[in-house]
Amino acid sequence: MNLDSFLLLRHEIILTLVTLIILIAELADWNKNRVIGITLVLFFITTIIGFLPVQEGSLFGDMYRTGPLIALMKNILNIGVMILFLQTAGWLKKPEYFGKVSEFYMLILSTLIGMNFMISSGHFLMFYIGLELATIPIASLAAYDRYKNISAEAGIKLILSSALSSGILLYGLSMIYGTVGSLYFTDVAVANLHTPLQVMAFIFFFAGMAFKISLVPFHLWTADVYEGAPVNVASYLSVISKGAAAFIFTIILYTVFFSIAEIWKELVYVIAVVTMTVGNLFAIRQKNLKRFLAFSSIAQAGFILLGIIDGTELGMSTIIYFVLIYIFSNLGAFGVISAISVMTDKEHMDDYNGLYKTNPKLSLVMMLSLFSLAGIPPVAGFFGKFFLFTAAANQGYYWLVFIAVLNATISLYYYLLVVKAMFINKNENPISYFRSDFTTRAALLLCVGGIFFIGFLSPIYEFIRSLSIGM
Repeated sequence: MNLDSFLLLRHEIILTLVTLIILIAELADWNKNRVIGITLVLFFITTIIGFLPVQEGSLFGDMYRTGPLIALMKNILNIGVMILFLQTAGWLKKPEYFGKVSEFYMLILSTLIGMNFMISSGHFLMFYIGLELATIPIASLAAYDRYKNISAEAGIKLILSSALSSGILLYGLSMIYGTVGSLYFTDVAVANLHTPLQVMAFIFFFAGMAFKISLVPFHLWTADVYEGAPVNVASYLSVISKGAAAFIFTIILYTVFFSIAEIWKELVYVIAVVTMTVGNLFAIRQKNLKRFLAFSSIAQAGFILLGIIDGTELGMSTIIYFVLIYIFSNLGAFGVISAISVMTDKEHMDDYNGLYKTNPKLSLVMMLSLFSLAGIPPVAGFFGKFFLFTAAANQGYYWLVFIAVLNATISLYYYLLVVKAMFINKNENPISYFRSDFTTRAALLLCVGGIFFIGFLSPIYEFIRSLSIGM
């Protein structure tokens, strides 16, 4: 392997090196505050290096592929993880977590390495290895509060549902291999996948991936796992994990299963309608904010399908753009919940009554994040949803766009419930004023900047669109 090959693998190699440095720090029994600081600096450098130009190429017999568009997807995930690390610095300093700082970082970085291999895969075996490397450590993270029954239960539910979904997915892949004779994306793409067995194989693959993205009816694990997991782990599941799965799912549908697009587009149409509607209707009933955002993320997954159903570079570019906006919006909301949870252990919507009187800045950040998730202009979420609606309308799915607009209206109602609690509802004993640590404030400031400016910076979308052409 020469230098050029190493440069193709630079994301994965750098993340592995950072993980090894954290492991050495743990073995050397370094001060935990020092480990937190070193990790933040190293990952910031990693994020910057990721934006250096990269050439197209492949490794391991074309099982691993990379290029500017794939590198962009990895960089978007790195941005989200960087914000998450800033948000978790204060949380990890709590006495019950302070002894497990290195474990948290190593598990997060392990999942990120798996996601990078998954996104770069050109072979279903590489895809599956990356998927499992990205999934198994997340189950440990969900059970991070291992002495709390609800957290241990979340870890068990996640690993069992992931095992079931992986089994279903593998069964589909085995049928693809049996009928095509190859697991390379290029070989499967040129095969005529119209026999009943091949269509069934695709349905099994689709079901397995639907578990990962929390599409209805494969979503039942989501709310319970989010509620039981620590806030920052739930935010990672809802943003980074879901974003990576959406990226590779779109790539495989567009490049591998394009020959049966007429089949999967009908399936995506139905799943999109059901996912948006069920996610929104169940979100209205939630009072625990982690469950609330869990069902919100399910509904957002339904909106992502509007970009997938386009089937062209327009759809790909809108999905990448929407995930970028979603990272800033959702991490902004989860960041406020995390900051309050660290100080008060309160995660119920009624606890936020009167929050604006005591903590106006946090209330404003939460309001902006929820407005972006709802798609209210002029924040970035509006532009993200607008381009998704445009992508679906571009293929003539006007009824689907109409249903999506109705669901966006429903989502506005339940997002405003939280805003109403913070700004209007009375509370004799609201959450007391507190000042978050510097890293949390920096993370929330980055989220607000992204929510405000990404939508207005049209060169960002044009750049993503230019990379998507010729995908």
